[in-house]
Amino acid sequence: MKVLYAVSEAKPFIASGGLADVAGSLPVALRRRLIGCRLVMPMYEGIPEEYKNEMRFITHITVPVAWRRQYCGIFELKYQGVICYFIDNQYYFKRQGIYGHYDDAERFAFFSRAVLEMIPYIDFKPDVIHCNDWQTALVPVYYSKYYATREGFENIKTVFTIHNIQYQGKYGREILGDVAGFSEDDVSLLENDGCINFMKGAIECSNVVTTVSPSYAQEILNPWYAYGLDSILNARKYKIHGILNGIDTVSNDPATDKALPANFDVNHIEGKAKCKAALQKEMGLPVRADVPLIGVVSRLVSHKGFDLIKCVLDEMLSDSDVQMVVLGSGEWQYESFFSEAAQRYPDKLAVKLGFIPALASRIYGGSDMFLMPSKSEPCGLSQMFALRYGSVPIVRATGGLKDSVTDSGILGEGNGFVFEDYNAHEMLHTVRRAIDGYADRDGWAILRRRAMECDFSWGRSANEYIKLYKQLIKG
Repeated sequence: MKVLYAVSEAKPFIASGGLADVAGSLPVALRRRLIGCRLVMPMYEGIPEEYKNEMRFITHITVPVAWRRQYCGIFELKYQGVICYFIDNQYYFKRQGIYGHYDDAERFAFFSRAVLEMIPYIDFKPDVIHCNDWQTALVPVYYSKYYATREGFENIKTVFTIHNIQYQGKYGREILGDVAGFSEDDVSLLENDGCINFMKGAIECSNVVTTVSPSYAQEILNPWYAYGLDSILNARKYKIHGILNGIDTVSNDPATDKALPANFDVNHIEGKAKCKAALQKEMGLPVRADVPLIGVVSRLVSHKGFDLIKCVLDEMLSDSDVQMVVLGSGEWQYESFFSEAAQRYPDKLAVKLGFIPALASRIYGGSDMFLMPSKSEPCGLSQMFALRYGSVPIVRATGGLKDSVTDSGILGEGNGFVFEDYNAHEMLHTVRRAIDGYADRDGWAILRRRAMECDFSWGRSANEYIKLYKQLIKG
């Protein structure tokens, strides 16, 4: 079985978010399970020279972009056993940043077409092309319209993964012919709510649509989550599957993480107390082993639940013997609010604006609990990092949070604390339950062990994708 993984960003080459984490890990996990998986992405200016110097030039071709043809260089590089292809066009990709340019529609229409055009020039005819988010959403559309019956392209199946349905690739109708290269007969495939919608095209034309968690696959059928695509998704729900993302458990391992002041694992937990004390000292909080320390690592935006935290933070900090460390950046209102609150509660709240990966690791390693009250969360990785580092998650039951964290509750069988409704005081009640649980040190040790023993490695997720690919090919 051969899988071509088409993506707009991937670690370690270039990244802007969680999509790059997935693309940097899933193909490697598939390859280790003897699946012939290769990756293709654009050759961005921002890719470090150390990787560019290792690339081998294969050939150059021209790619149709509506009425014109554009140069396309094809390069390859092997990374952790996976052959990665890079699509070169300096006009489209020799720029600062990955996204946010005025002609993104044309840039990723070119890339999507190039993914297909390059197949005769590489020694790899895929059984499955696995596309991700709106930037590669036109691959299934182009394939079904222009390639499915072409010699050398027969019987290729397409999978499209929605990582975040909020970003759909929506543009005016004027791009249909002049940029994307479709005719008026194709409007029904791509149009939604008066716009040309790349993601809608992929939902219509791909063989299978996946999301990054089972719960998110159900949630996006609801208008509250679907950002206008609920009717299309409900009409095509027979092809939707949810597979929970994993994390890189090698790079994210408290036993080897060099960012931690002391290493530890589930059977040798002593180092975690040293991490907590070091974090308290680093952040200017009183060094106390007896007080529960809540960690937050996130973008400071409303949909991550910060409106809930803002509503009840005073109650949380004034009524309980607790400490909180916040790392993140985002909306001004939340940056300002947390900075001011840290001045009012200097012994309880410490805030660092920005994103510092090493400090994030120290927060996972040093905190006792991890707060993540998202309004929506397609998958979420932070709660998985927290579990691995023994920081018990406090989450809202949505998307991947619901699929990865279960409430310890009365039976004491879960791995965290969960609340259902998007309500500030329900969140506060759940935080207080966690604080009460921390007071039972023996019970907390059992809960922390259960958290650290959870398996969110990419191996589990890769096996689910392999099963899906096999069903698709057989079908």
